[in-house]
Amino acid sequence: MTGLATTGSAEHVASSAQRADVLTADGIRMSFGGVVALDNVSVAVREDELLAVIGPNGAGKTSLMNCLSGFYRPQQGRISFLGRDIADMPVHAIARAGLARTFQGTHIFSGMSVIENIMVGRHIHMRSSIPQAFLYFHWTQREETRHREVVEEIIEFLEIETIRHQPVGSLGYGLRKRVDLGRALAQEPRILLMDEPMAGMNAEEKEDLARFILDVREARHLPVVLVEHDMGVVMDLADRVAVLDFGRRIAVGTPAEIQADPAVIAAYLGDEHAGKGRS
Repeated sequence: MTGLATTGSAEHVASSAQRADVLTADGIRMSFGGVVALDNVSVAVREDELLAVIGPNGAGKTSLMNCLSGFYRPQQGRISFLGRDIADMPVHAIARAGLARTFQGTHIFSGMSVIENIMVGRHIHMRSSIPQAFLYFHWTQREETRHREVVEEIIEFLEIETIRHQPVGSLGYGLRKRVDLGRALAQEPRILLMDEPMAGMNAEEKEDLARFILDVREARHLPVVLVEHDMGVVMDLADRVAVLDFGRRIAVGTPAEIQADPAVIAAYLGDEHAGKGRS
């Protein structure tokens, strides 16, 4: 998959080193019994940067995402988000702080409509209590109207206006993943984590989602951490790439540097390193 990168991508790469860190993980260790999932892993995500995390199955990519988003608490190391230590914070507090995440599968409510699913992402910004919402006071109505306006903007941005009232369970996989992205954007995050968003998609669906990721960065200057196996997508979209293998970070650099790194070629890309990773 090629040709997705915009002309601004080179500028992103060139200025990346000058940006401040938004999210950092230092010396993260995570083990399950005798299995070490992450061994002294350190990564940093900079302002307005797309950092891709790649590696073979079992390398520790999802474990890293789980640590960054609070689903796992590492046994060692420090995680800082916007200068605040979040390693011991609960998931909902990390979400309120501005970190949003999508998952490998579509963790959405299949019986609810598209607009209802995206409205769920507005929950952290709502102030009405459950009794107030149930009784539907006038200030509750005004609040709901404001949030629905935000959701409608996201629906228009993702080009899903015609399916806004359809149950998500009736949609194709690519559209469900788009709704998943919409719900994450509804949180108004300061950083977006995406765990294999294109797994199971056909080529057309991948191109659509890649375009929306580029549009999100262009419109919102939102840092993105992307775990992905499709090397064409990674090399087109990423400013920098971090490579994990057996729970250790073996390389980090620009896409060009990663493609030429002997350790990465041996561990993941293969001798030809022509955009096909081990899956």
